Amino acid sequence: MAAAQAYPVRVDAPLSRGLWLVKWILVIPHYFVLAFLWLFFVVLSGAAMVAIVLTGRYPRPIFEFNVGVLRWTWRVRYYAIGAFGTDIYPPFTLADDPAYPAHLEVEYPQRLSGGLALVKWWLLAIPQYIIIAVFTGGGSWFGWRLGYSHSASLAFGSDWFGISYNSGWSSFGLIGIVAVIAAVVLLVTGRYPERIFDFVLGLNRWVLRVAGYAGLMTDRYPPFRLDMGGRDPGTLTLPPAAGPGTG
Repeated sequence: MAAAQAYPVRVDAPLSRGLWLVKWILVIPHYFVLAFLWLFFVVLSGAAMVAIVLTGRYPRPIFEFNVGVLRWTWRVRYYAIGAFGTDIYPPFTLADDPAYPAHLEVEYPQRLSGGLALVKWWLLAIPQYIIIAVFTGGGSWFGWRLGYSHSASLAFGSDWFGISYNSGWSSFGLIGIVAVIAAVVLLVTGRYPERIFDFVLGLNRWVLRVAGYAGLMTDRYPPFRLDMGGRDPGTLTLPPAAGPGTG
């Protein structure tokens, strides 16, 4: 069987145990910060789209900031409702933290299509948004990408975090449901089921790849593929992964 082709947005996260019963409280400071970061993400993505249409290039400072927002979001997700994968508290930084067990990298594109920049985030990605809505438990992806509005962008962030800023707890998507099941098993047995962890990691990878594509960071369409567990295809250098059930 041929090896899976690497995708520019790569997500890796070694497994660790979590204090899941209180983590949703502990990460509240991150939720407030990320609400503002996602607002800037949307505004800067609009500016990047103009630059791509005119020059074919994604402004490097904006690219690094937006990747940092995705990276920060993924660390919070991995710590809390998105995986309950570690006890290490997420750092308050846009930069990659080699010591943290969850990582996200996006290859900087040398050239991007101006034509695709105008349609991929709202038209071409619609099939992906349908899938993502199931994974995250909300339809905010549609409103955010089709309208690119402030309120919808916050709704996307809140749906993926597992909490709504406007109406309390949002509905759990597939990711949240599976993560909670794993957490209950962890509470009872002291071990995080490896297969469930691999599945949760694959679902989050899918979401982040679509976020990178919709954020205009690559012209390569996200694969309809669930890369579960282990290292994300294309990853070259990352800290060694821990085995399932390790603390």
